[in-house]
Amino acid sequence: MNGLTFMFWSCCLGSGETRFNKEKILQGQGVDEPLSETGFKQAAAAGIFLKNVKFTHVFSSDLTRTKQTTCGILEKSKFCKDMAVKYDSRLRERKYGVAEGRALSELRAMAKAAGEECLMFTPPGGETLAQVKMRGKDFFEFLCQLILKEADEKGQFSQGAPSNSLETSLAKTFPLGKTCASACNSDSSAPGLAASVLVVSHGAYMRNLFDYLVTDLKCSLPASVSRSELVSVSPNTGISLFIVNFEEGREVQPTVQCVCMNLQEHLNGVTETC
Repeated sequence: MNGLTFMFWSCCLGSGETRFNKEKILQGQGVDEPLSETGFKQAAAAGIFLKNVKFTHVFSSDLTRTKQTTCGILEKSKFCKDMAVKYDSRLRERKYGVAEGRALSELRAMAKAAGEECLMFTPPGGETLAQVKMRGKDFFEFLCQLILKEADEKGQFSQGAPSNSLETSLAKTFPLGKTCASACNSDSSAPGLAASVLVVSHGAYMRNLFDYLVTDLKCSLPASVSRSELVSVSPNTGISLFIVNFEEGREVQPTVQCVCMNLQEHLNGVTETC
């Protein structure tokens, strides 16, 4: 892939709320709970917020709550209503083993009994944080290779690739700022976007994926994002946007830039249903 220079965007969301989210019961992978009424409202609100964004790829966890969230988003889209969704088990929530279906307070009690912090504790039969992070790394590398292959086949090389509607649709929706100006400036010599990717997953999984992007790939963060936010579980339908840039002559790792993390503006008008 020598000489290939391009950017793509990844828009990541957590699933909408379920009844168990509200009751603080761990779902993980073994409790496949559907969205609550509030969760469907959150998905619809995210869809309205993203309705003008043109996605070229849509990926979702294969659990019910993420499938329903993805459907709710695409239903509101001006451009992607009929887009095929690729369901990927690598995007599933962290597996909590024996703690699944039990209250979060019980997990905390287990961790305390084991002399560990709750965040770092792995219940019997569950995944370690390292294992979840490895799943995130595996999916991200798969995604990069997919976009690289497609861009190479389409001939999207570095010599002033023309701007396309992907940049425009994103710039109208997200607070891109000066850091992304070159990607959205049709007069710039910077390459146009090769892809715009929607990824719908889960809160704890996304926390570990973001840790990989920031810690391993040295993803740059906007001033509005504190490091402490990286250890927090992503909120229901929180929206995060990343630029992935493959520079000419670089064959190892892309550079990654976070535009926003866990954005929740779309939920301002959503009322919680009891």
